[in-house]
This record gives sequence, C-alpha cells and structure tokens, in this order.
Amino acid sequence: MAASVVQYGRRRGSSKKVSSADEANRMIQPPDLRQVTVLPKAEWLRIQDRLHQVNTYKDSIREAAQQRQAMHLRSKEVVKSWSNTIAGQRQKKLEAKKIREQIEEEQRKLTDIEEAKYQEQKRKEAIAKARAQQYYQTDRVKGFHRVLLLTEVLKEREAQIELKKRIQSTSKDMDKEFINTTKSREDEALRQEQQKALEKKLERQAVAEDLTKQIKENCLAKEREKLEDKKEGEEIQHLRQLYLWEQRMETEKKVEQKRNIMQAHLEHVSKRDIIRAIETQKQEVEEERRQLFLSAKQNMMKLRKDKETELFREAQVHRDRIMDKLTATLQEQTINEEERVTKAVAERDAQLAQQQQDEEEKKAAMLKSITVHREAMRQEKEQRDMVAHQNAQDMLQAKKEADRIFLEKQQLKAQQMKEDARILQDLYANQMAEKCARHQQLRREQHDLEAKNEGLIAEEEKQFQQYTKHIINAAAEAERNVLPLRKAARDGIGGGLGPIYGAVRASYLVQDITGAQMPKYVSGTTQNIKELNEAVDIHDAKKRLGFTW
Repeated sequence: MAASVVQYGRRRGSSKKVSSADEANRMIQPPDLRQVTVLPKAEWLRIQDRLHQVNTYKDSIREAAQQRQAMHLRSKEVVKSWSNTIAGQRQKKLEAKKIREQIEEEQRKLTDIEEAKYQEQKRKEAIAKARAQQYYQTDRVKGFHRVLLLTEVLKEREAQIELKKRIQSTSKDMDKEFINTTKSREDEALRQEQQKALEKKLERQAVAEDLTKQIKENCLAKEREKLEDKKEGEEIQHLRQLYLWEQRMETEKKVEQKRNIMQAHLEHVSKRDIIRAIETQKQEVEEERRQLFLSAKQNMMKLRKDKETELFREAQVHRDRIMDKLTATLQEQTINEEERVTKAVAERDAQLAQQQQDEEEKKAAMLKSITVHREAMRQEKEQRDMVAHQNAQDMLQAKKEADRIFLEKQQLKAQQMKEDARILQDLYANQMAEKCARHQQLRREQHDLEAKNEGLIAEEEKQFQQYTKHIINAAAEAERNVLPLRKAARDGIGGGLGPIYGAVRASYLVQDITGAQMPKYVSGTTQNIKELNEAVDIHDAKKRLGFTW
C-alpha cells in the first residue's frame, strides 16, 4: 500500500503556471483518493472570494463611506439641540415668537368673547325695551290705561266732593268770626284750588294734547297698518291666484295624463284585437292547409288504391291471356295429335312432357314475378306510408311547437299586461298615498299653527293678567275704584260683551242701523233656569215631550 501524500497549497511568490509535463502526467495518471490537499485559511478565503466575485477593497471603501455618513448624521442630530449656536438661537427666537403669538391670540379670543357677550346683553335689553313699548301700544293695554286714568279722575272727584261736604258741615257750627276766618281760608283754599284746578286743567290740556297726538299717531299707524294689510291682502290674493293657477295646471296635467293613458290603453286594445285577428287568420290558414293536406293525403290513398287495383287487373288480364294462349296451344297440340296419330307415341309423350315442363316453368316464373312485384309494391307502400306517417308526425310536432310558442307569447303578453296593470295600480296607490300624506301634513301644520296661536294667545293673556293684577293691587292699596279696572282686565281678547270662544270675547250687534252691541244678560238665575229646562238624559227628554219609546 502506498503511503498517503499530503500536499500543501501554493506558497506565496510561487508561479501560478503549471508545466505541460505535470499537466500531462495528471491527465494520464488516475486520481488518488488518499491524497488530501490542505489549504491555509487565508488562501481558502481568497479562493472563495474569487469564486463569488467579491471585491474587498470596494466593500471596505463603501463601508467607510457609510460610517462617515452615519457619523455626520449623528453630529447633525447632536448639534441640533445645542443652544449656543446661531441656528439654535434662531430656533429659540422662532419658538418664543410662536408662543407670544399664541398668548396674544388667546387674549384676543377672550376679548372677542367678552365683547360678544356685552353686545348680546345690549341686544337683549333693546329687544326687551322694544317689546315693552310695543306691548304698551296694544289696544287692550291702552284701553286698560285709559280706565286707569278714569279711576284717578274718579278718585280726584270723590276727594273734591268729600272736601265740599266737609266744608259745608263745618260751616254750619262755627261762629261768624270763625266763619269769616274760615271764609278767608276757604277763599284762600278756593284760590289755591282754582290755582290747582288751573294747573290740573293745564296738565289735562297737556295730557289731552298728548292723547290727541297719540290718537293721531295711532290713526297714522292704523292707516299704515291698513295699507300694509291691503298690500298683504293683495299679495295673498296674488298668491291665491297663483295657487289656483297651479292647481288648475296640475288638474289639467292629470286630465292630460289620464287622456294619454286612456289613449294608450285604447291603442293597446286595438293592437291586441288586430293581433288576435291576425292570429285567427293564421289559424284559419293553417286549418285550410291542414284540410288541403288531409284531402291531398286522401286523394293519394285513393290514387294508390286505384293504382293497385289497376295493376292487379292488368296482372289478371295477363294471366288470362297466358291461359288463353295455353288453351289454344293445347287445342292445337290436340289437333296435331289427332292428325299425327300415326306418329310415334314416344315423341308425342316427350313433346307433351316438354311442353308441360315449359308451361310449369313459365307459370312458376310468372307466379314468381307476380310475387316479387307484389312484395315490391308492398314495400313501396310501406315506405310511402312510413314517409307519410313521418311527415304527419313532423307536421304535428311543428304544429305543437308553433302552438307552444304561441301559448308562451300569449302568456308573456298576459304577464306583461298584468305587470303593466300592477305598475299602474301601484302608481295610483302611490299618488293616493302622497295625496293623503300631503293632506295629513297640511292638517298637522294647521293644527300646529292653531296650537301655536292658542299658546301665544294664552301667553299674552297670562302676561296681561299679571300686569293688570299688579296695577289693580296697587290701585286697591291707593284706595282707588278698581271696578272699571277689573271690568277692563276681564278674560278674553276683544271688547265685546259676549261669551269667550277660543280666548276671544265675541261681540253681538243688533240688526238695525244703530249697530249697538247687545249686552250679556247672564246671571246665576239664568243658569239655574237653563239647567232646569235642559235635559241631560235624552230618555228623560223624550218622556217629558210625551214619547213612549
């Protein structure tokens, strides 16, 4: 056994070329598996790098560049947070400016909110003042104020009457001197009263002038309101005419739509009748064709039977002719036999046997030809019958297919008509539902408006009652006559004397040229009489009137 040889790799500085002799020896000699080549690690790495085409120098340059780039980025991140640089100082100034602007913006927002609140308060005060002035300008409040002025006048009149009575009562029991003194005092008091009366007269004149001025202003305001009401009435009339025109146009549109639908329905009915007439005509044509086909088929059968009868008759005639010929031949032979009695019996027997054989052969051939002809005619008849049956089956199948197609078309037409009717019915139902919904919506809106008006009237009545209650209490504390005030502050809007209907006190006028308002004669007695004469139970009323059922 040869010793194993360990070969080391090429040493540094040795030639990479291999001699041709060594190469030849290696190629000639077979490889020895026991020889192992051991390479150093650096040589092995170099070979691997060469095989994988790895450029270590370029990789090292690229890695160094990446390290420098990463270090540069870290330096920028570190420098970014420094405050003693120009960029850091600029950033601090920008941040301080931003914070300062935010604080100023917050202060401006607070100022704007306070200003908005102040303006809102001012608007509320102005609205409340305007509402109060508008409330004091209403007819009901002004009538109550007039009644309040009347109570003041009545109080002043009662004071004057009381003073006059007191003076008269005291003047009777006093002495003359006291009377004179009292007279002088009375004169002074009278002068003062006259002065006061003059001042009050002037005040009343001023108040009258103010009232006249207010009346004129009220008249002007009423004229303006009348003009506005007239203008609003004209606008409402215009809107009403526009609404009537729109309703008329909608009605005409609906009538036109109904007319179009009716015309389309009539056209559909006419087309349906035309189609039915065409289908009926087609059916009649098909029935005529079928009758023609049946008649032609019967004629063909009749012709076929006639042809068979004719062929059979010809065959019978041919057979009779042959039999006649045979009979004639036999008669001739018999005559010849009689004439040739002297001939030899053997020849005659041979001839007779030959003739009989020929006749039998001819007869067999004739019968065979007749049988073949009959078989051919039978096969031909069967073939014709088969073809006719197949044609009849095909025609019947085609007719069934046509009937099926016609039935499907009719079903599709009926389904389409049913679908059109359903769509039309749904359209009518939707229109009715929309109309009902609009009507209900109008009723709800009217009901909401009435409820809102009732609420406003109730609120106004409540406010008026609170105001009048406060004034009446103050007048009662001042010992004024509160009866006119209570009469003016009674429930119900309006100055009528009738009952209250819907928070409105009605007015009933007499039917004459005076137009005076009828008083309300309602008291406890009248209510008792009404309850006495008014029946609560209808059966009691019937019994009282004399009915027994």
